[in-house]
Amino acid sequence: MSPLRVAALEPLSEQNAPEAPGRRGLDALSVGRRIRHHRQARGLTLAQLGEAVGTAQSLLSQVENGKREPRLSLIGAVADALGVPAADLLDPAPPPTRRAALEIELEQAQRSPLFRSLGLPRVSSSRKLPLDALEALVALHAELARRHDASNATPEEARRANTEIRLLLRAVDNHLPEIEEVAEDLVRAAGYTVGALTHRQVARMAHDLGFTIIHVDDLPHSTRTVTDLANGRIYLPPASIPGGHGLRSLALQAIAHRVLGHERPASYTEFLRQRLEINYFAACCLLPRSAAVEFLSAAKADKDLAVEDFRDAFGVTHEAAAHRLTNLLTSHLGIPVHFLRVGDDGALYRGYENDGVPFPQDASGAVEGQTVCRQWTARTVFEVRNRTTENYQYTDTPAGTFWCSSQTGSTEGGGFSITVGVPYAHAKWFRGRDTRVRRRSTCPDAACCRRPDVELERRWADAAWPSARLHAQTLAPLPSGRFPGVDDVEVYEFLASHAPPPGHHLTPPPDPR
Repeated sequence: MSPLRVAALEPLSEQNAPEAPGRRGLDALSVGRRIRHHRQARGLTLAQLGEAVGTAQSLLSQVENGKREPRLSLIGAVADALGVPAADLLDPAPPPTRRAALEIELEQAQRSPLFRSLGLPRVSSSRKLPLDALEALVALHAELARRHDASNATPEEARRANTEIRLLLRAVDNHLPEIEEVAEDLVRAAGYTVGALTHRQVARMAHDLGFTIIHVDDLPHSTRTVTDLANGRIYLPPASIPGGHGLRSLALQAIAHRVLGHERPASYTEFLRQRLEINYFAACCLLPRSAAVEFLSAAKADKDLAVEDFRDAFGVTHEAAAHRLTNLLTSHLGIPVHFLRVGDDGALYRGYENDGVPFPQDASGAVEGQTVCRQWTARTVFEVRNRTTENYQYTDTPAGTFWCSSQTGSTEGGGFSITVGVPYAHAKWFRGRDTRVRRRSTCPDAACCRRPDVELERRWADAAWPSARLHAQTLAPLPSGRFPGVDDVEVYEFLASHAPPPGHHLTPPPDPR
């Protein structure tokens, strides 16, 4: 299945798409190696070819080694002397022999900034270098580059990529119509009409793609789901993952990779893009656009929009409903909005805005991991005793006044809050707009909430010696498998243990209808 083109995210592909071996386009080294191939095939020395075209041997040597770009007149003369069309020397297709391709790869690897940073001597890819040695050197350089790329999948790289994605999404109001259309068609084909998407309908969607959903209790620790492409199986855990990943959502995310035509991610940015797309697809299926917009439009007409009603109407988590609002409120109801997931330590884990709310940011513009103002609803909600329903608050900020609704939850890692908010002028459409709770935030001014009380600081500044809690994820490297963050050993051993025995006749998955 060809990849689905999502227009808003195309800049990511253009900036981060890796070059495929043999498809790098025309360059001086490729031209030079083609000249060398045809020269040697005709048994000519550099001196003989130079004499035939009226060019110095040293110049031809530089051309063949890619150190000098030949003029078109020289290309024409060399082609005539070698008895080949000039187009053959300029062809960007893969080199004519395996050795020529390896020689080009080795030369390009040794010209890379990564190799130069090692301070190692270059190895000449002359005919004296045995083919097996050439193979080994190219493989070593490829592995060196892979490990370098894997080491770059650090929190810093993740923040950079997340920031780029967040800005692209803000420009389109977090709405991806291409995925909306695909999801709508699939859920309707599975029998969905209104309300919550059922597990049975999700199973039908998987069946229509040739997959059976199987629940197991021994999934690899580094995975949420595993798909066996050879045997048409999607393995899921036996129960929902704490913090919001329900079984329907997990199954839909696994299905999304097939539906959207994903290929193995070649960069960390591509991995994050795919994760965004599968999460978006799952949300579109669980809260289909047509039914969701109809529900929200009716609530807006009654001036009674509420995350909890939206959540209950479609049988999803509070976070899923809140985040889905960011896809639909602006694009279909004309309401700018912001969303936050904040830990009970004040750290911002997920954030989106197109309404101007001043998110805390680091120097690169990233918001992940930044500390949210103590006066914001996302923090003050932890002070509220009654957390069974949504809590509402107006907050005055340097960027204006915002109305917000927050709800709390918990995972094994601690508590968190989910917040949806809008500018003051749009609070009129929401339940809870009559709240009298109001706070004032002057962040990023340190005097707002990040500077301690003067008297307390005087008393304790030289008397306190706390031991900071280290967040393990800040130091733990990601497993460097074929997919970022996934342990290949665990995954392959898992698939082998669950696969049908050799020679087993595969039958189509049963129709859940």
